[in-house]
Amino acid sequence: MNKRDQIQKDALTVAINNKRCGLGISMGVGKTLIGLKYIDHLQGVNTKKVRVLVVAPKLSIFESWKNDADKFSIDISDVEFTTYLSLNKHNSQNYDVVILDECHSLLDNHVGFLGMFNGRILGLTGTPPRHVQSEKGRMVNTFCPIIFKYITDEAVDDDILNDYRIIVHKMSLTSINNIPVNLKNKQFMTSEIKNYNYWTERVYESTSPKQRQISSVMRMRAIMDFKTKEIYAKKLLEEIEDKCIVFANTQEQADRICEFSYHSNNPDSEGNLDLFGNDHITKLSCVMQLNEGVNIPNLRAGIIMHSYGNERKSNQRIGRLLRLNPDDTAIVHILCYKNTIDEKWVEEALKDLDQSKIKYFDVDESFKR
Repeated sequence: MNKRDQIQKDALTVAINNKRCGLGISMGVGKTLIGLKYIDHLQGVNTKKVRVLVVAPKLSIFESWKNDADKFSIDISDVEFTTYLSLNKHNSQNYDVVILDECHSLLDNHVGFLGMFNGRILGLTGTPPRHVQSEKGRMVNTFCPIIFKYITDEAVDDDILNDYRIIVHKMSLTSINNIPVNLKNKQFMTSEIKNYNYWTERVYESTSPKQRQISSVMRMRAIMDFKTKEIYAKKLLEEIEDKCIVFANTQEQADRICEFSYHSNNPDSEGNLDLFGNDHITKLSCVMQLNEGVNIPNLRAGIIMHSYGNERKSNQRIGRLLRLNPDDTAIVHILCYKNTIDEKWVEEALKDLDQSKIKYFDVDESFKR
């Protein structure tokens, strides 16, 4: 039995032996297959039909479940699927088992269903909530506490995933007035520094949680629109010789950074992905992570424009680069603005990874000229 099979077996044993639990399983280990084997086991040991509901954030995830079920000959013809958004529309009394795929997506309003459910619950996630007292942390701890964990770096050490190195490129905001501002009565130009400071003051001066949240979102959107990272990413992309993917902030930015892009408004997206997957092109930009189940051979480099302070988004993107042969090493480039909230976001996003594999590089201002 290889290491991946052993981890799956150990995790499955934990799930079977606990009525309600969560499994924190690294990408590439087979969370979906563990869930399918869990269903298969329960159907095999029960004399009556086991009524199963699988919950996930997006409809596209269910295709992976169905494809793997066909691949491994596991009968899920009677299994129902729903999204977290629609969970409360279901009657909890109609099910014996609920599987929460990406269980870190749980919110307080899901208590409406889960609080009335008396059956077995299995949670699956590659990124368990870090903060126990957060909304997601409380929900996971209440309904599917993480009992089994097998993190990314363990999978790297066990040669399930390939090794990686992360380079954080730290650059300054520009003081050049190149950002147009359009107000009702006037139009003017401002700089990245002035714009950032304006929204940061709005955050600090907020008098209510709602106001603070809105100001924080507006500041994040402003940072994502700044052009300094975009200029640097283009230069970095020219220097990278390996096959490289760029995770851009917007569809427009993806189109500007790279000749070939993948997003919902590009009619050539699937063709570009095929060219990229078959090594006919070596550079591709996209906005969100690619569809679950899409594997890109020989992907050895990536550029992440923005980390969101969200380790899940960062891990999903880094995970795209961990599907090489175990003896290969992927290089992940993360762009970061110095002396801004961006530094905290990057720190949070990388906190659970091996710090010895992370290097910081101060970018020379000459690239802007």
